Amino acid sequence: MMYNYIKLADETQIAYSNIQSDNTVHVAVERPIDGGFDAAQCLLPSYQWSDVEGFSPQEIAELTDLLRNNAPLIFRLAREAKKAYA
Repeated sequence: MMYNYIKLADETQIAYSNIQSDNTVHVAVERPIDGGFDAAQCLLPSYQWSDVEGFSPQEIAELTDLLRNNAPLIFRLAREAKKAYA
């Protein structure tokens, strides 16, 4: 299950998963464009990106910084979400 975390000024939406059995959290990033979305997936805490479509390397670096600054809160919310739906 994915939970909305934040919507940025350019309409980029960031969502996170529950904490997985290996203590990771999946983060999904989507940005609306004409006829669809730019999208990317990031695995925390390794900050390993996959399935990147439409985001430049600079944008991914900026998103990585945003996630690094927000990881403690994302993990806390993911833990709380897991308890709420357990």
